[in-house]
Order: sequence, then structure tokens, then C-alpha cells
Amino acid sequence: MDREEGRNFSESIPENRVKQILKSAYDRIIKIGGAPRETALGFALGVFVGMSPFMGVHTAMAVFIASLLKWNKIAAAIGVWISNPFTAPILYGITYYIGANILGTAGSPPFLEGIELSAFLETLAKAPRILRAMTLGGVLLGLPLAAAAYYFVHSAVRKYQEEIREKIAWKKVLTTRKRPRRKPGRKRAENS
Repeated sequence: MDREEGRNFSESIPENRVKQILKSAYDRIIKIGGAPRETALGFALGVFVGMSPFMGVHTAMAVFIASLLKWNKIAAAIGVWISNPFTAPILYGITYYIGANILGTAGSPPFLEGIELSAFLETLAKAPRILRAMTLGGVLLGLPLAAAAYYFVHSAVRKYQEEIREKIAWKKVLTTRKRPRRKPGRKRAENS
């Protein structure tokens, strides 16, 4: 892909569309029913699982663990989307780099060396080492991201639920003010 093709691809994704997707995800999370703690824990779990190198099974893993821990399963399923086709190359590169440096196997990822058959076979031979590095890096990067996600979602859900409670209470006050009050003696007089 040359520069012009890359530029056209990035220009084909409108900025408003990305904002719209993020806003939609935010709205879905804060409007999930349940306690803010369980919703935030489910989302944080999803973010943590999303940092693992097991992209094909992120959602199943997060929902299964969330159901065992009685955390919000929907929030967990939304949280795993931190790792998606657009962010995965960046996240997986970072997790590999972190894990490989800690394990002492730093260097360029072997899967970026070429597309020849020998390079492919060499990458397959190194797959367990790559997977170990990405898993370790995913845990180390996932923990602080999950903690930040927990606090963000917890405060957002709690604030949203408080606003809803205030609106309901205010609506109740307004409806009781608008209703004409009946005099207790009047009803008896009509029945006599």
C-alpha cells in the first residue's frame, strides 16, 4: 500500500462516524441496568481480557468469567472491544514489546520479518515464545487499563443513575403539585 492509498483509506473513515460509535458505546454502557459496581467490574474485566492475544475468544472468555463472578456480562462483552480490527495491531505490538522486554527476548517481532515460507515456518516455531510474550505484556498493560476503565465506568454509571433518580423525583413532585387536592369532607357529602 503506497502513501496515497493509505491516506485515502484513513480519509474514508469520517471522524464523525468514529465519534458516533464511541458515543453509542458510552451510552450503552451507562444505560445498562444494575449496580454501578457490577457494571464497572464487568467492563473492566472485558478490557483486561481484550488485552490478551486470544482475539477470537475474547467475548466468550469475558462473558463466562463475568457470569462466574456475577458481574455484568453485557458490560464485559462491550469492554473486550478495546481490541478490535483497528486497534489490535497497535495493542498487540505494544503487548509483545512489553512482554518480550521482560522475558529478555526483545527485538523485532519475528512475524514481521517477511512473507517467505522459511520466515513463516520460523514464526510457527517461535509461536509459544511470542504467545508468552504477548500474554505477559497483555496482563501488564491490561491491569492499569482495567483499573482506569473501572473507575471511569463506575463514576459514569453512578452519575447517570443519580440523574435519572433526580428526574423521577422531580417529575413526581411536579405531578403532585399539578393534581388538584380533594377535600376529604366533600366526598362524604356526595355519598350521603
